[in-house]
Amino acid sequence: MPPASILLVFVTVAVAMEVLPDAAVFGGEGKSLTLTLERTSHNGVEMSQLRDRDRVRHVRFLQQQLTGVVDFQVEGTYDPFIVGLYYTKVKLGTPPKEFYVQIDTGSDVLWVSCNSCNGCPTSSGLQIQLEFFDPTSSSTASLISCSDRRCDLGTQSSDSLCSSQNQCGYRFQYGDGSGASGFYASDLMYFDTIIGNSLASNSSAPIIFGCSTSQTGDLTKMDRAVDGIFGFGQQGFSVVSQLSSQGITPNVFSHCLKGGNGGGGILVLGQIVEPNLVYTPLVPSQPHYNLNLQSIAVNGQILPIDPAVFQTSNNRGTIIDSGTTLAYLSEEAYDPFVNAITQTVSQSVRPLVSKGIQCYLTTSSVSEIFPPASLNFAGGASMLLKPEDYLLQQNSISGAAVWCIGFQKLQGQGITILGDLVLKDKIVVYDLAGQRIGWANYNCSSSVHVSTSTSNGKTEFFNAGQIDNGSSRLDYYEMIPTIVLAFSLHVLSLWWHIYIL
Repeated sequence: MPPASILLVFVTVAVAMEVLPDAAVFGGEGKSLTLTLERTSHNGVEMSQLRDRDRVRHVRFLQQQLTGVVDFQVEGTYDPFIVGLYYTKVKLGTPPKEFYVQIDTGSDVLWVSCNSCNGCPTSSGLQIQLEFFDPTSSSTASLISCSDRRCDLGTQSSDSLCSSQNQCGYRFQYGDGSGASGFYASDLMYFDTIIGNSLASNSSAPIIFGCSTSQTGDLTKMDRAVDGIFGFGQQGFSVVSQLSSQGITPNVFSHCLKGGNGGGGILVLGQIVEPNLVYTPLVPSQPHYNLNLQSIAVNGQILPIDPAVFQTSNNRGTIIDSGTTLAYLSEEAYDPFVNAITQTVSQSVRPLVSKGIQCYLTTSSVSEIFPPASLNFAGGASMLLKPEDYLLQQNSISGAAVWCIGFQKLQGQGITILGDLVLKDKIVVYDLAGQRIGWANYNCSSSVHVSTSTSNGKTEFFNAGQIDNGSSRLDYYEMIPTIVLAFSLHVLSLWWHIYIL
């Protein structure tokens, strides 16, 4: 090695050791990191094969060490009179292209509208620019064939199809009667990754997603049109599962959907940490996020509802679904719930029925006169509901506000669906590794702490709320260790290619 190169590498590594935290250079807690030297016999193996093998090993090593948190900005609101959905942006392809997609915990697959799509809107009432994905315009895109073993994963999430061109296809049917169909593609997804207190912008990973060539029902309407749907389910084709299996993120995601002041919120592939979180187990072997709801209380009084109404069985039970705007109760639970609320406030408001929905006319603040409610789940976890979590303001009459029950009645289906009306203004953590879901009431305009996995095995916390502001995302000085380390690795890589290869 030339003396100048030796000096450069020495100085670079020395600077890195000076600037990086102890845990990043040593073993943490002052313990040195010991590497065992192993001598490999060639036995006729080419050097290029050894290098390829080492590269794979190094990628795995870095993935195990640097599992982080992926942050998404959130737009939209639960209010059906404004938007009625929450959405985010994803970047796909090379060069990367941005797509607006609805956040949906009730489905599994990320899909976007593709070129030559039949029924896909070309403009949106949300004042966003709609785009179409074209696999031929991305240098890193590839199509999934029917013979590809990964195509089998699609059967977990949709009706699988096989086109005459041997393309692995899908057909989704949603609860509102809308649908989408197309084919699966693989391409790079770009995102911001938080590792410790450092931000790696424009990280990327290959993922499989849907390329929709046909849409039906409400998906064809322009008023709330987005580019696609971002499924956050548990199946193998969900982005959460794909990034977790690659070691990029932990097998957990969290959101905090803001209810008022224009909506928005926080969405991370990672675990939001909050002392008041309570958890309940997921019902195993279910296609959705099913929970064991055991009872409902209004103003502290348990309602006379047969617990069998909430039991999970075939297509029955309680589901958490961010793709649903309102909330739904089975008939056996809906009537006692509404009656209890009406009886509690009968002296303070004027009850009225509008289009078959129980409403109330009042000049007072609903938080002062309407009772709290709670949904009580297995494991002792209760979801506390403020009046704004079960009421919707519709209009006014002679200066009095009209508030209506936001929960809807599902007759003869035995299903309870907790949508954005209930999920807003709460931290919700989907711990897929632990098979549980947790929540806590929270001001989603505030920042949150996020648990990140770092190389020293410690838990650190990051203010994810600042990330979503989109301004100064991280303090410059917090990024110095990452910058120095990246520069050091870059210099070593150049030296390796020039003098070794």
